Amino acid sequence: MKLRPIPDEVPLDNDPIARAATRERRVHRFLDAEVDARNAIYAALGANRPLLVQGEPGVGKTQLAEAVAKHYQFLLLTLTVDARTEARDLMYSFDAVRRLSEAQLIGSLYPTSDGEELRKRRENLEADRFVVPGKLWWAFDHHTARQQAAKSGTPELFDEAQWKDSAGTVLLIDEIDKAEPDVPNGLLEPFGARQFQPPCGLDLVKAGNKPCLIIITTNRERELPDPFLRRCAVLTLALPERKDDPGNAPLRKFLVQRGEAHFPDAKGVVYDNKSILEHAAEALIDDRRRAVEEGLSLLPGQAEYLDLVRATIASAPGDPMAQHQNFRKFAPFFLKKQLIR
Repeated sequence: MKLRPIPDEVPLDNDPIARAATRERRVHRFLDAEVDARNAIYAALGANRPLLVQGEPGVGKTQLAEAVAKHYQFLLLTLTVDARTEARDLMYSFDAVRRLSEAQLIGSLYPTSDGEELRKRRENLEADRFVVPGKLWWAFDHHTARQQAAKSGTPELFDEAQWKDSAGTVLLIDEIDKAEPDVPNGLLEPFGARQFQPPCGLDLVKAGNKPCLIIITTNRERELPDPFLRRCAVLTLALPERKDDPGNAPLRKFLVQRGEAHFPDAKGVVYDNKSILEHAAEALIDDRRRAVEEGLSLLPGQAEYLDLVRATIASAPGDPMAQHQNFRKFAPFFLKKQLIR
């Protein structure tokens, strides 16, 4: 498949509630301060490798997957990892509880059955009827996933028309560093060979002909195993920092550009010779520096910056003086999340 070049910005679906007051555009910018994330997308798709996106929270890792799916008209499947997630949950699950319940129900309703009736009841309890396809199965091969979903009586992720019309899939595995170490180790085969073996005698699941981009995010709260990293392309997203510059000009420019992309009307509303985008950027830089000096792990970043701008604009659209007053009231709730505890 020849990939269309990704533009600098990909507009996402607008939030009608936020837009009503702030005229916000939901947009993802691929041009980062240090790296062009588009090259990482091209590389991962070309090599048929997962793309591991690492960086501090709020830097745009999750939104990257949405933007790629939007641009290429891929279906987006999302799985958020937590401490209870197991590797096989991505591929399949076995509903042992439902199987036991059905066996008990059949036993109570049909305590005695003739040979043919007993045979039918046993067929209904065959183990493969209780294997539920996971999102990696759907991303690799939606044909067999739909068949298995029908056999197990579980819902389809998308209907057949949506699968047919899509150009491919993006599977977002969000915050894999929240999982136990055996989760990334359990994904070595499907990520390396792009196939896996479900249980109960079912056929091997292999990635199909359509592109399937797996994007994995990590906040780097836990180190990932080397064999797992070797099976991934790795993209690091970071805010530009100039520790020798008290005003941190690169970060200020970066944040204002992000703000202009999301809130195009905001740069024209000026108070004290600065727009709310510039005031918010300077406040974030100041509180970010203070948090580093105090050894805090949660630093205000791009997400907090956009939240502060959004709340300020929504509180007094088009009124720069009122926005400035509200900005000072709102800033601590977004920029000092650890300092105010």
